[in-house]
Amino acid sequence: MKKILTIIIATIALSSCEIDRAPFGSMESERINQNPEESIDGLLNGVYAQLKAWSDPMHRLGEYAGDNIMIRGSSTDAFYEFISFARTPNNGRLSTFWDSGYKAIAQASNIIKLIPQGKNAALDSKLGECYYVRGMMYFYLVRAYGRPYYQSPETNLGVPIVNGTPDDVINANLPDRATVKATYEQVIADLKKAEEMITANKGASFASKEAAQAMLSRVYLYMSGTYENPNQPFAQLAVDYANKVITGSSKFSLLPRADFMKYNTFTPENNKETIFAIKRVATEFSGFDHYYGIGGMYANIGGQGWGEMYASAKYISLLNETGRNDWRPEKYKIVDARAAFIEPTYSKNAAGAYTEVFRFIKDDTGNVLNYVQATVTRSGSTITCKEGTDTYTLTPVDAAQEIYNITYKNGKTYTGVIDYFITLNRVYPQFYITKASREGENSHLHSPVISRLGEVYLNRAEAYAKLQRYNDALTDLNTIRTRSIVNGGYTSLNATNASELIDKERQLELAYQAERSFDVFRNGKPLTRVYPGPQNQSTSIAANDFRVVFYIPQSAINSYPGKLTQNPTN
Repeated sequence: MKKILTIIIATIALSSCEIDRAPFGSMESERINQNPEESIDGLLNGVYAQLKAWSDPMHRLGEYAGDNIMIRGSSTDAFYEFISFARTPNNGRLSTFWDSGYKAIAQASNIIKLIPQGKNAALDSKLGECYYVRGMMYFYLVRAYGRPYYQSPETNLGVPIVNGTPDDVINANLPDRATVKATYEQVIADLKKAEEMITANKGASFASKEAAQAMLSRVYLYMSGTYENPNQPFAQLAVDYANKVITGSSKFSLLPRADFMKYNTFTPENNKETIFAIKRVATEFSGFDHYYGIGGMYANIGGQGWGEMYASAKYISLLNETGRNDWRPEKYKIVDARAAFIEPTYSKNAAGAYTEVFRFIKDDTGNVLNYVQATVTRSGSTITCKEGTDTYTLTPVDAAQEIYNITYKNGKTYTGVIDYFITLNRVYPQFYITKASREGENSHLHSPVISRLGEVYLNRAEAYAKLQRYNDALTDLNTIRTRSIVNGGYTSLNATNASELIDKERQLELAYQAERSFDVFRNGKPLTRVYPGPQNQSTSIAANDFRVVFYIPQSAINSYPGKLTQNPTN
């Protein structure tokens, strides 16, 4: 019988998936050895295919644990644990994230082990793509399951380093989790190998030299410590790798403002700013995906999607800092280009007209924040609003932008805006998010962006600040800032405000790309979510809280041949 090399498996040791004798995606080793050039494309396509299943929980655990979103209420779906920080080891979405990540690692590693380096440049370039995927997977795994790098990386645990299917699967005895430091060393080694070997750029849907460099700029940024106690050698390396992408390559450019506001509609291959994205196509994106995919939770478009999760009041407030973004159809005005990815669901009354309201956020009993949309009445120059039986007179704060305040019955002053009534889901106005939808104008089709040039500029800005090169940091920061806000650049950056301004710009720019919660914790900051929604509004999550990291899936521990240490439970 011919020897069969099983490329598709992550091995029973790393996931709860069973091993097939000759599963789809496997190939006869004899055939591969005879003609590796013919075989590698099919094998490599299998590696990229794993990223599609992996990218869904990757987005949810990174984004839902942050402060850019709110959900209409509690949910029995496993993703609610990401929002509530009720960590458990039996979470199906985390199991998919772990299993798909290690399947990609196993497949990439098996190709690297099977096909010798040095046969020809084209083959080496494809091997480099395998190194990129493996390094990227280890990075995303260690940032989810390992503590932030500045917290004792020599002793804190990362993830197991298992590069490929063991020769003897049945009798395998695999190592326990490596330290955070050792896992990062594996990440860097793989990404540097990818940078060295990849010579072909096949477009943003495939790994490239620049994709490896962009990821290295982020990896070293994660290693660069906090603003208060930076690791400057790593910060310098973050700058060095950002430079390779920004000034060392002509393949990528920032989209102009008007195009950036349509970023989500461009396919990866038609977007000059996207460095690497996980390509999805309409033919593989079923009606089921339009509901249960990433965008389906953020909006209902064309009757598709649940539309149960919205932009947080905190994020909307950041968008409005330099001027009100007005989404009303006849008054549509976007001050911050990032506001173009938010779409309130204005509703009309029985007569087909919009209802004018004064929307503000109030403190309810128990210091719980909730939205109010109070119907507006105009009488000459006097404007009032009515909530229940209570009527309030609006006092102008900025009448041109229709920003007003009222003195509420509890004695507090609340500031809000005159707007149209937004449809409620339960008690929350639906501020739909479309950044993960409408690719090719196809409802919720979305190719998750892993790296783009805008992030690389922000990586370099933060690294410059940690090197105390504040003028350089300001230049990079304003490159991104003024693209979105015309004449909105910051005038100065220094040790007292760098952390606040850079982190705010990262939040605005990278929202809904699964970066926010990790950005908060890696810089030693607490996550606070004091805005309307069912999340805990009164308790912050400190960067040293045990809930900052996720539990290793129990299914993985149960099937692991060897010791696989769980994360602490308190």
